[in-house]
Amino acid sequence: MTDLPFKPQLVKAVFRDVTSLHVSRPAAWAAASVTQTVLTEIIDGARSAAAEEARKKLIPKDLISAIERNVEAEVGSAWYLHSPTFHGLMGEVRKADGALVSLRERRGARTPSGVAGAHRFEAGVRRLLGSRGVRAVPAMVRDLDGIASVFLTALARDAAKVVREGGVKRFGTVSLVVPGEPAPGPLLKNPLLALSTRRGDGRTVGGDDVLAAVTMHLLGDLRQRAITEAAEMTRNTSAN
Repeated sequence: MTDLPFKPQLVKAVFRDVTSLHVSRPAAWAAASVTQTVLTEIIDGARSAAAEEARKKLIPKDLISAIERNVEAEVGSAWYLHSPTFHGLMGEVRKADGALVSLRERRGARTPSGVAGAHRFEAGVRRLLGSRGVRAVPAMVRDLDGIASVFLTALARDAAKVVREGGVKRFGTVSLVVPGEPAPGPLLKNPLLALSTRRGDGRTVGGDDVLAAVTMHLLGDLRQRAITEAAEMTRNTSAN
């Protein structure tokens, strides 16, 4: 547990930016674990892109390649509007009258807290890069800082919402139905669905609240791996 690059103290500081609720120890460990899983996925994708050009130092275009190749890794949309790396990829947005919406308008008048606090993640990002056997240019480190920060900020905000609303209100499933055949029954044993109903008091963010928030932010195998690793982390933390 001590090897996690994003420490519980940092996680709790992020939670304090968005909620006055108490954050339990398992919740802090779970959020730290999920953030590590997400950043590891992105770094490994960027490392593969760099390896194709026989480079060991990651540059911003490796980050873009990692996200383009893996839709599950696209988790920092609030950061993309603030990073020069992504400006050319955002595309044009126009108003109803056809006028172009400027980048300043798209960013909004207020800088999101996750963007403002991105510098806090540099030490953890560098540790994580080292653990994956790669280095990165400063611009790449800045982007990884930003993605980690806005992701964890959004995760904290939605975990607090799970507490306030008593569960996940935006959770749903999609089933494929073959014409002429009956629709499948409800997935009552799906462990993700179990997270949609909350237990516990309304003043504390718990580990399960963080896992429930993960279901709103991640997809596919990355979501399942993040939940599994975070659940194991919280079990170990509780045991100790």
